[in-house]
Amino acid sequence: MGATADTILATLRIVDGERHRRGSDTALASKVAGLKAFQQQRFSHTYADLLHTARYGAAARFFLDELYGPEDFSRRDTQFARVVPSMVRLFPREIVETVATLAELHALSETLDTAMATHLDGTRIDAVAYVRAWQATAREADRAHQISLTVNVARQLDRLTGNPLLRNSLRLMRGPARAAGLAELQRFLEAGFDTFRAMKGADEFVEIVQFRERTFASTLFGANTVDTSAGVAARDVLACLPSDVTDNSRALRA
Repeated sequence: MGATADTILATLRIVDGERHRRGSDTALASKVAGLKAFQQQRFSHTYADLLHTARYGAAARFFLDELYGPEDFSRRDTQFARVVPSMVRLFPREIVETVATLAELHALSETLDTAMATHLDGTRIDAVAYVRAWQATAREADRAHQISLTVNVARQLDRLTGNPLLRNSLRLMRGPARAAGLAELQRFLEAGFDTFRAMKGADEFVEIVQFRERTFASTLFGANTVDTSAGVAARDVLACLPSDVTDNSRALRA
């Protein structure tokens, strides 16, 4: 196998390791599930304006469902791991590189979700619990890398849509991909292609996502949950989180 196949398999093993860890700890698994649901709600809140626009709504929904969703992808990942060598041989190099970036993002996100969940007291997650768990991970550099990977995925998908030969090649891969057990990956890639092509240029979308995610991370890491006279005030932290979460500004000051 080439370096790309080895890299993809290594990241999938990280994901599998996180799942096994949760599988042996039902309390941890429940916390992770709650965390993922809250994070999807947070994304919907942060990008509510984009989700309701004709140009960017589909792209925002694609990220919400495919990258921030609480869905269990364990079966897909297991099948995918079995056919990575075939995928590397079948798909064009540019697409394989995009898949490698996605796999790395997947592994890092699962690792950070587990780390955050270990700092939650229960499965009910509110703004205060989320901020404190976020800070307790003490992995600011990994958060920055997670954002960079997310932005890179968007940029790679946008760049690929500008190559009609790649799009045609991907369409021709439907039969072979299904036969090789890659139907779900094929669906994901085609959805990404179609979504980003419909935007007719994703530069503004990518810049918005990058700015908001970096600002969000900076705000949460800078929030002072003990004394809001220093650092970021509680109201600023809560403004980053879903509006239907109850007002916890007093708890943040506690």
